[in-house]
Amino acid sequence: MTSPISPRPAPRGIVRLLNTAGGRLLVLAGEVDGAAVDTFRRRYGWEPARIDGIDAGSVTRFSPAAFDLVLDHLEAAGRAGRPVRVHRSPQVERLLTGMSGPVGR
Repeated sequence: MTSPISPRPAPRGIVRLLNTAGGRLLVLAGEVDGAAVDTFRRRYGWEPARIDGIDAGSVTRFSPAAFDLVLDHLEAAGRAGRPVRVHRSPQVERLLTGMSGPVGR
């Protein structure tokens, strides 16, 4: 008797906070959908974390929820007077520069 092989679910994006030698990073990668953002918020809460940088360099799809999450973190850092480095994929670059000018350089 053979067991059916179930297909692997399509990989979805990730959102994590990482402590690095260069500071605390908000990392987004892959197809960052609403479910990935919900998972992040359940783990870390709804308040933006204190971050030193955002790494979105390997994002292939950026949902509205992911965009809101990044903006929340950038706005919180801006209100606190903290500069935030942003490494972005071409998809993220188009979204962020489509706002009222470049964001988080």
